[in-house]
Amino acid sequence: MCSGLNSDYQLCEELGRGRFGVVYRCFSAASDSSFACKSIDKRLLSDDPTDRDCLDKEPKILTLLTGHPNILQIHKIYDDENYLHIITDLCDSPDLYQRLTDVGKFSEPESASIFQPLISAIAYCHHLGVAHRDIKPDNVLFDSRYNKLKLADFGSAEWFGSGGTMSGVVGTPYYVAPEVLSGREYNEKVDVWSAGVILYIMLAGVPPFYGETAVETFEAVMRGNLRFPTRLFRSVSPEAKDLLRKMLCKDVSRRLSAEQVLRHPWIINGGVTQSMADLT
Repeated sequence: MCSGLNSDYQLCEELGRGRFGVVYRCFSAASDSSFACKSIDKRLLSDDPTDRDCLDKEPKILTLLTGHPNILQIHKIYDDENYLHIITDLCDSPDLYQRLTDVGKFSEPESASIFQPLISAIAYCHHLGVAHRDIKPDNVLFDSRYNKLKLADFGSAEWFGSGGTMSGVVGTPYYVAPEVLSGREYNEKVDVWSAGVILYIMLAGVPPFYGETAVETFEAVMRGNLRFPTRLFRSVSPEAKDLLRKMLCKDVSRRLSAEQVLRHPWIINGGVTQSMADLT
């Protein structure tokens, strides 16, 4: 561990680990606050330039995105020969994946209360020319102090600039957009598709496109046959279904942008639809 890190922070318990690194809780005596420390062992990186690119890119992107309340904030970086240490917000509350696993699905107001800040974070990324490219519940965290949503894990993110396109198959089964799987170039609206999948799962308890294997799931995504089974959507409002149709639209030119999603009536009204209002 580098000396600068050890003089500024006390490393505490392990919170999780991935292919190249470990996330710890760390404590700063100077601020009397806890943070997360993502420690990446550079010696475990392969010679694949993609791995090196991700290592360099994520801290730069997080630094660029500093300031939005719903994006994981980077506080300090320590870099030496063998390790890269990234100090970020501490998010040790259950992530969205765990919350969905525990609850199954949410009411429309509950879904909107999570979805609005998520879309706000995505719109901010797009405004600055960054596409996340791996939006999924596992990357939707909640900080330990205020339970505030934080979009995290920008390892697959890419700069697309003004009107630019991207390429490369990245993302996660269930959440990846069909144009990514097709091998074509694509734009930042891949994030809107992925967010739409999350909203569908929050309201229905199951993903809109799935199969028994990753290949079957990808085939279902490519077909993009969006359905609202009555047994799952009986109590879901027409406004929510309208938003889902406009986000999970295979025609990218007709798919809403993140900014347009923020202006949709279902989002503006916090998931409280006219039919709900009539009951109160």
